[in-house]
Amino acid sequence: MVLRLLAALLAGAVIGYERSFHGRPAGFRTHALVCTASSLLMLVTVYEAHWVRAAADSVRLDPTRMAQGIMTGIGFLGAGVIIKEGLSVRGLTTAASIWITAAIGILAGIGFYFPLAVSVILTLGVLSLFRWIEARMPTQAYYHFDVRFARTAGMTEDALRALIERHGFSIANFSYRFDGEGRVRHHSMVLRTIDRSSASRLSETLEATEALLEFRIAPTGD
Repeated sequence: MVLRLLAALLAGAVIGYERSFHGRPAGFRTHALVCTASSLLMLVTVYEAHWVRAAADSVRLDPTRMAQGIMTGIGFLGAGVIIKEGLSVRGLTTAASIWITAAIGILAGIGFYFPLAVSVILTLGVLSLFRWIEARMPTQAYYHFDVRFARTAGMTEDALRALIERHGFSIANFSYRFDGEGRVRHHSMVLRTIDRSSASRLSETLEATEALLEFRIAPTGD
């Protein structure tokens, strides 16, 4: 029992360290506790004959029921790390890592050490190696863009669209808002590009625009 609990603790801690290293809210301690708890709950079922005071032939073990309960309940913890910021959603990868950490804890609880070791290696590979691959894949990046101009500024919608498109962006969900008291025009939109350096170039151009009052470029996260 101690060996299985220690294996679960180590597996969860290794995965959690990767999340903590990248500044995620659910990191080292969270993953270690989730994995250990899953192992502990599986031990309750696997060693049921040791604590159920009944004849052996009248006891029917079904460890899969405990596993199903663990995987269902862990969804609430995973939902807690998913954060919605405006139109973007962050924390999905961390939630998925919590979910698979619970599954690894189940493997430790029933004593399946070989698939446990393989799953830890595969999980770390997805979280670290796949991050490196993903950063180099020609994928589209999305940004939420908010900009404010004085009404007297000469920046029309066509001029703004042309400026953004010159920096390699395509525009979606262009919105309009006018602050009558402050006499300010406010535009919000979603920008899409395959060149992640486009955001920095657009930011430098906007900083040099005197008619601009304020702008915000926020990338969507995982």
